[in-house]
Amino acid sequence: MSTALEIAKSCTLAYNEKNWGKVENLLAADAVYDEIGTHRHIRGPGKIIEAWKGWASAIPDSRATFVRELASGDTAVLELIWKGLHSGPLPTPAGVVAASHKPVELPACQIVRVRDGKVASVKHYFDFLTLLRQVGAA
Repeated sequence: MSTALEIAKSCTLAYNEKNWGKVENLLAADAVYDEIGTHRHIRGPGKIIEAWKGWASAIPDSRATFVRELASGDTAVLELIWKGLHSGPLPTPAGVVAASHKPVELPACQIVRVRDGKVASVKHYFDFLTLLRQVGAA
């Protein structure tokens, strides 16, 4: 049986690989994703994957590296650094930001709750303004 930390990390690693089938298998049927930086609250694996594909379209080589991690019971906390090149359209509440071809390096934190061996919820904290500044949109 995998631990909460292993399951949480597996979901991020599956994103790194853009392995959407694996992401789907790791998410609970009623999974919830709260993207604090963009104020998005998303329910269900299909819609979560759709949102993550949006990020992958804007920053195709985006990858997270783990800085720190800890777990307690059914909850894992991952400190991450997202890196990649903004080479695709980035949808924002104010409109689409065209590809800037600028590098992105964004610190983030995820709080992941696991239930019955699946990711039940993710709260993803990052500073969206930092991202917009890096791509020249703010």
